[in-house]
Amino acid sequence: TPLPTGTPAGAGCADEVNAVYGTAATRTGAAAFAGWDRRTMEPGYAWLPQLMQGWTAREIRGFAAAARTENLAAPVGATQQVGTGRATGWVRYYDQQKDLIKSLRKAGFDVWISSASPQPVVEVWAEGVGIDADRVIGIRNTTTRGGAYTTRLQGCGSVRDGADTMITYIDGKRCWINKEIFGVRGPAAERVQPAARRQVFAAGDSDTDISFLRDATALRLVVNRNKSELMCRAYDNSDGKWIVNPMFIEPKKQKTSPYPCSTTGYVDHDGTPGPVRRADGTVVPDQTDTVY
Repeated sequence: TPLPTGTPAGAGCADEVNAVYGTAATRTGAAAFAGWDRRTMEPGYAWLPQLMQGWTAREIRGFAAAARTENLAAPVGATQQVGTGRATGWVRYYDQQKDLIKSLRKAGFDVWISSASPQPVVEVWAEGVGIDADRVIGIRNTTTRGGAYTTRLQGCGSVRDGADTMITYIDGKRCWINKEIFGVRGPAAERVQPAARRQVFAAGDSDTDISFLRDATALRLVVNRNKSELMCRAYDNSDGKWIVNPMFIEPKKQKTSPYPCSTTGYVDHDGTPGPVRRADGTVVPDQTDTVY
């Protein structure tokens, strides 16, 4: 049964959903999730497709398409009512992103999109840059025989369907790329593959992209959104294959303090912070924000 988030009586429900998704806590401050692996799972991201229980992929694509049309048409800076508050009500594609994808495909590259968002939602947005659904990897639900989504998620590598511990997030994104693009099955999909079975180029803007960016053999493009581990690795550029670009729309200002790469820039599986380390084990020094 749909949650009554669009009615005045359901505003509190909308506020609660918004709080849990955005802060991983209820409005009273109680933790919404516990015990997850910080390198394979972001529970707020996983919770979103779980809320789609009962709908089909076709129906979710319809919702996403309507939201895309509405938010692309809204002026930059617009807001919209969500529960009792206001939230961002506009969105744009980067023209530079479209140009990059077009150029890569013209040059013969097989271009994929991987995102820690629900599969049918990513499919709708991928259409806008000419990427077909069979070249999209998002968070994937299991389904009933009739095609309706369940609350359980598909697994990857050593993680079975329904375990709900491996989404397209950091090491989980690596696993899903290895599985879907390179055909690696079982636990091997969780490991770095030989160079011939890895992407040549990768681009990302978040800590969720770290592992698949590091796996790229030739070039890694990072759009700077001030994400600590990502920017530590990009600015360190230990193998000369990283390039950094500011955000194309409303780029962030220079970060006033260095990224804490040598102390707390890395978040371990259990959530413990620590230093960012290179492949050889050496510690990345703190990095100054220089591309903004």
